[in-house]
Amino acid sequence: MNTLICGSMAYDTIMVFKDQFKKHIIPEQIHILNVAFLVPEMRREYGGCAGNIAYNLHLLGGKPLIMATVGDDFPPYAKRLEKLGIPQSHIRHVPDSFTGQAFITTDLDDNQITAFHPGAMGFSHQNKVAEAAGVTLGIVSPDGRDGMIEHAEQFVAAGIPFVFDPGQGMPMFGKEDLLRFIDQATYVTVNDYEAKMLEEKTGKSLAEIAKSVTALIVTLGGDGSMIYADGREIAIPTPKPDAVVDPTGCGDAYRAGLLHGIQKGWDWETTGRLASLMGSIKISSRGGQNHDLRRAEIETAFEKHFGFAIKL
Repeated sequence: MNTLICGSMAYDTIMVFKDQFKKHIIPEQIHILNVAFLVPEMRREYGGCAGNIAYNLHLLGGKPLIMATVGDDFPPYAKRLEKLGIPQSHIRHVPDSFTGQAFITTDLDDNQITAFHPGAMGFSHQNKVAEAAGVTLGIVSPDGRDGMIEHAEQFVAAGIPFVFDPGQGMPMFGKEDLLRFIDQATYVTVNDYEAKMLEEKTGKSLAEIAKSVTALIVTLGGDGSMIYADGREIAIPTPKPDAVVDPTGCGDAYRAGLLHGIQKGWDWETTGRLASLMGSIKISSRGGQNHDLRRAEIETAFEKHFGFAIKL
C-alpha cells in the first residue's frame, strides 16, 4: 500500500533569534516594516513538506513515494534518501534550477518568519499521479500552484483518496480554487491559523467544510488537535515533548502519522494520537528529519502517553 506524497523537496536554512519578534515590531508602523534580526545560530537541514512527510512515514514503517521536482543542487539529498531506502523514482530533476530553499528564522516563542524560493517546484505539474503504481492513498501538500491543482484532479481521476494539505501554499489560491480542492479531497488538514484563513477565503465555517469531506483535521500546536469526522468533534491531546527545541517540520510529522493511521484503517482517536505523538517527538530535535526512532520505540512511547498499545 504505497502512499504518494506530492509536495516540495527543499533545503532549510534555519536561524534562531535569541529574543521575541513582538518586542521589535511596532504594530502601528507595520505598513513601513523594516526590521533586522541578529541570528548567531544557523544551520542547513534537509526539508520540504514531501521530504519531511516521507521521512516520518518511513520511520513508522509506511511505504512513501515522493512526487516532487528538484534542481541541480539535489545530489546530497538524493544520497540521503538512498541511504534511508526511500524511493526516488518520482522525483524529477529540472536542469538549471535550484531545489526549493526555505530560510526560516525562529524566535524564543517558537514563532517563525520564513522566506521561500520555490525553484524547481514551479515545474511540479510535469509529474503525473498516473505514473506511480500501487498507490492507495495520497496527499497534496505545498508545491507549485499548477502541480497542486493538477495532482488533486489526477487523484480524483484515478479514484485514489487523498489529503489536501494547503499549508503555506494557501495564499496562492482564491475562493473557487479552495472550494474545488475541498470538493475533490477525501480529507483536509490545516493548522489553527490556516483554518481561520480557509474560513475567510471560502466563506464557509469549519463545520460546513467538515461536511464536505470524510474528515477535517485542525492542529492546535501545544493544545493538541481537533478532528471533525462522522458528525463529531474529536479532541486529540498532545503528549508533552521531552524538550521544545525546534518546531520546524512538526506539522509534516503530524501528517505522516495521519497518513499511516488512515492506511492502517484505524479509528480517528488512535490515528490522531499517533499523529500528535509524531509531532511531539519531532519538536524535541533540530530540523525536520533528525529524530531517529525505531518503530518499537514509537510504539512504547505511544503506550506510555496514551495508555493503550498499537502495532505499527
